[in-house]
This record gives sequence, C-alpha cells and structure tokens, in this order.
Amino acid sequence: MFYSQHIFFMKLLLTLIIMASPFLAASCNDNQTAPPSKPTFVFVHGTFADDYAWHLIKPKLEQAGYNVVAFNLPAHGTDQTPVSQANFDLYVNTVVSKINAISGKVVLLGHSMGGFVVTQVAEKIPSKIEKLVYLCAFLPKSGQTLYELASSDSESLIGPNLHPEENGLVASLPPNILVQVFAVDASEGIQKIAAKTRPEPLAVFQAKASLTDANFGKIPKYYIKTLKDQGVGPALQQRMIDGYPGKIAKVYTMDTSHSPYWAKPDELVKILKEIN
Repeated sequence: MFYSQHIFFMKLLLTLIIMASPFLAASCNDNQTAPPSKPTFVFVHGTFADDYAWHLIKPKLEQAGYNVVAFNLPAHGTDQTPVSQANFDLYVNTVVSKINAISGKVVLLGHSMGGFVVTQVAEKIPSKIEKLVYLCAFLPKSGQTLYELASSDSESLIGPNLHPEENGLVASLPPNILVQVFAVDASEGIQKIAAKTRPEPLAVFQAKASLTDANFGKIPKYYIKTLKDQGVGPALQQRMIDGYPGKIAKVYTMDTSHSPYWAKPDELVKILKEIN
C-alpha cells in the first residue's frame, strides 16, 4: 500500500509541475525582459563639412549604447563624386539609402545645410523617421530654396565671403572665415582642419523643398539653436522656428558658434540623450 501511495504522490507532484511550468516561464520572462534598444542616430553634415564633424560626439553616444551612422554627402570629405553631379536629389537619395539599410526607425539629425536635406528625406520616407533634429540648421517651408533662406541672413559671414570657382559649380571660403564661422570656439587642432575644407557644391542652393503635412508634417521636430552663430545666424534660426508655430516639440539653446559638436560636445550629447 505504501508503494501505491508513493506512486500516487509522485504522479500528483509531476502533474502540478507540468501545470505550473507556463506560469514559471512567464515569470522568468517578465524578470528577464531585455531593456528596449536605444534608437539609431543618423547624422547629416552641412556645408564646408564632412563626417569629421561628428568625431567627438559619435563615440560618446556609442559608449552610451546608441547606434550612430555618419557619412559624407556626395562631393564632400573623401567622397569622390564629381561636383558636376552633386545636386540636391543626389544628397537626398544618398541619405535615404543609408536609412533604408537600417532596421527600424531612426532619429535623423541635420546640421546647417543638412537640415534642408533631412527635411526632404523625411518627406520621402516618413515611416522610417522617429524624430527630426535640427542643429543650427535650415528648416524650410515648402517651396523655399536654400538660397532664399541663406540670402536673408544678415548675421552670416558665409554669403559675403563666398568665392565661386570651377565655372560656378562650387564656391570656397577664405581659411580665416572658415575658422571664424566653424571653429572659432574649437581647439587649435580642429581649427587647422576646418581651414582646409573642400569647396562647396552650389547646385543644392537652387532646389526647392516640397513638403506635405501628411509626411514631413507628422514627424516630431526638435531644434538646437546656437547663440553665437555666424554661419546660420540666430535671428534666421528663430524665424525658421517661428515659421512652424506649435510644430517644434522643443527648442534647445547652446552658447556656441556654428559647430556645437566641436565647441561643446558633452553638452550636445546631453541634449541628444534627452531628446531620446
């Protein structure tokens, strides 16, 4: 009889274990749920710049667990695209290709002229953009050109000092102006690099932004305004912000020149972490 009772209790215990196993598994899964992955930043540089713009902030964000994608626009940095082919559509399509190669949505950031580019990218692939960040960047309305916005900027040193070259395909800035605009509050080593930037293709300045509320309009937007900017002046930055009343989720300010990623990289990283 003792043997029969032993077998009975063993079967009962086994049944209880089998019945409880789904709940135990669920409990384990609840305790071991992986934290949500951090978003991927895609950085788009501006005029007279290349992917070196991000060399201070990219590793800081990556160390904090973010993925960061930075690259050269056509005919910038080490990219060998002929300047005769470097136009707005090519810029936009280059960024779209980079984003489409990334799984999931991205946080898309544009600096300076890069703001004009990311605006059109967001219109083209809104489902891939989680947030838009404008870093002292051009934020156009539909139908505006980069030239229209830049030519209205009385605080910028870029327009008055441009020297057209190569039959008007590109323009350059004197080394001292490059430093004054992009690196006046950066280290001496960065100033030397900024002074040797490649001439800037000009075709992008004539392209018109084409935007809709259904695509570009629905994406959350953040603006980082620079208070000592002589590339995109603070007054123009504020006018562009004011052009989207109630549409900018938050405006941040940094007391820097046109390259906050060099002047105050830690502060910029802190802002980007707050946005995400």
